[in-house]
Amino acid sequence: MPIWSEILEELVHSQGQGHSPDFDGVRRKYLSRLHQHSQRNTILYATGWLQNGDVPPTLVSIGDEDMQAFMEVSHGLEGDGLDLILHSPGGSPEASEAIVSYLRARFSHIRVIVPQLAMSAATMIACAADEIVLGKHSFLGPTDPQLLLRTTLGIRAVPAQAILDQFDRAQQECADPAKLSAWIPMLSQYGPDLLSQCESALEMSRDLVKKWLETYMFRELADRSERAEVISNWLASHDNFKSHARHIPRTELESHQLTITRLETDEELQDLALSVFHAATHTFSITPAVKIVENHTGRAFVKHNVPRPMPTVQPGNAILAPENSA
Repeated sequence: MPIWSEILEELVHSQGQGHSPDFDGVRRKYLSRLHQHSQRNTILYATGWLQNGDVPPTLVSIGDEDMQAFMEVSHGLEGDGLDLILHSPGGSPEASEAIVSYLRARFSHIRVIVPQLAMSAATMIACAADEIVLGKHSFLGPTDPQLLLRTTLGIRAVPAQAILDQFDRAQQECADPAKLSAWIPMLSQYGPDLLSQCESALEMSRDLVKKWLETYMFRELADRSERAEVISNWLASHDNFKSHARHIPRTELESHQLTITRLETDEELQDLALSVFHAATHTFSITPAVKIVENHTGRAFVKHNVPRPMPTVQPGNAILAPENSA
């Protein structure tokens, strides 16, 4: 298996005199080989949030623009099976719902392959698969919703459940007049409808995961509804994980009876999927690309962290989207 450093060496050797390394060519070579091995449609969805911590979160998160990307890379694909290589910090649950609806209408059997991390809303997308393929190094994340709040410390992502818990605690402690003055500055930062927003966000997160598990992954099980409810509640509980960034390992996901396939059971699949992933991470580290949605034929939608006045068509049908796109 070409490891991270060997893929980098391959990229160095791919550059002609006076030219940059062939990032697209190397990445697409392994995507094509993965398709040849699996005989399934293959799509990479990866973002460079680990390599580009200073970029606006909207550029690396799941959003409504990703629907255009998936429409682009699904165009012309034949067959009902899809392998989705997914590496993402998450993003909008609403956009994730639309993406799942589209992909499930296009493909009857979906495997989600997680080469490292599929967090938050990306975990929700993984739960809409027929099976999730994980290595020893692969992790999903909690699906407890986060709300962006403007506070005196700046804009913060706060767990919806933590806000509800804080209000419960405030109700109890404010009965003591001596503690009331300490709570007033904190509670004044929250809008009047915040509690309802928190409750709705929690309900939507649980309902979507439950519906997708019941409809797809567990559809042939007699206890599909009960199993889906247990898992959706577990993933959405802030109390279970204490941090939205918590990495949930494969063994824990297996113990909760998600349908998990171990990546190393197919060594060639493992080698090729990780080679695609390593090539993508090098692309994020060295080029302006921050999001890649790409299929095994080379058709791609690539997001850059630089302003571009108009989309530019590149060889291999790569579409370079402007940085200021929605």
